[in-house]
Amino acid sequence: MGTPMRPEWERAAWVVPRSAFVPERVYLGDKLESCDRASSPEAWLRAVYADDSVVTQVNDGSDPDDGERWASSSASAPSIVFRMLHMLDVHDGHRVLEIGTGTGWNAGLLAHVAGPGNVTTVEVDPVLASEAGGRLREEGVTVDVVTGDGAEGYAGNAPYDRLVATCSVRSVPHPWLEQVKPGGVILTPWESPWICYGLLRMTVDDTKSASGPFSPHSAFMLMRNQRTDLRIFRDVVRDDHQPDESTTTLPPWRVTGDDLAAQFAMGMQLRDVWWTWHDNPDVEGVASRLWLSTTDATSWAAVDWDGKTDARFTAWQYGPRRLWNEAETAYAWWTLHDRPGPERFGLTVTATGETPWLDDPDQLVPTTG
Repeated sequence: MGTPMRPEWERAAWVVPRSAFVPERVYLGDKLESCDRASSPEAWLRAVYADDSVVTQVNDGSDPDDGERWASSSASAPSIVFRMLHMLDVHDGHRVLEIGTGTGWNAGLLAHVAGPGNVTTVEVDPVLASEAGGRLREEGVTVDVVTGDGAEGYAGNAPYDRLVATCSVRSVPHPWLEQVKPGGVILTPWESPWICYGLLRMTVDDTKSASGPFSPHSAFMLMRNQRTDLRIFRDVVRDDHQPDESTTTLPPWRVTGDDLAAQFAMGMQLRDVWWTWHDNPDVEGVASRLWLSTTDATSWAAVDWDGKTDARFTAWQYGPRRLWNEAETAYAWWTLHDRPGPERFGLTVTATGETPWLDDPDQLVPTTG
């Protein structure tokens, strides 16, 4: 976390143990294989006490006997939980709204510091909400657990001094601004269609606008009502599309590779663009192909690498927007501004929209989409 944990949170970690909130069945490994406490107690305990996230629900609660599993809820790693609690700066008497109850552990920690009756938590999944409420009652923790759409917040207990989300958002819901007091704090994981990475901490002002900086190193599941389910060959590319061909000298992995600062900057600028790699696409002379598409599936681009040269690549572009040209421009802007990381970016949210900035709210980041 970088700074010592406040004594209040250290006490909360002992009084509200994580093990009391992780369900009897969890899902481990890349294949999300089920692990039951009764049959595999050692594996279950290792997962609970590791500083790592633990998947607690798959497929929105429909656990398939066969077929692909995907994570839909988890218990976050303790290190990111306490880092976010530190950033939220909660004190005794603060009224707190949590978006995304999950297991209930985070709400329990909040209630230990803010005080009984001061924490409201909203969970969209009624089963998860019911189970979390039961765990909180068993541990003697007084929290108002609400089943509902977290994007709407919960006006019934507003106004709040603090709002924290345990799911990521691509756009900050406006009801959050309405329900937090002027001077109050909103802390939420952030993602763009380009990358899930970053924490946004904003302060609400008297006009019910909010502004604040990002920090790095966070990846959370996306709020359910902001999900997109798009696939290149199912939803985007059609047989009758005739793309324009050109060449580029920008290696496609520069904008999608291990440099998360570059990816974050791309996502800040290309607000509605996502990407996916296609290795060995069964196209003569092409070893790998990077696809870009808008979230409305009206424009796409593909950049081909022949597996030999890193100096020149073939680009294909279709639709009203030239997405690879936009990507080249966004990458050039990032390099021109000394390759900033997430901590140099910020966001201002008003009733009319969202404006990203660099270093200062007056230095706006160019955006598309």
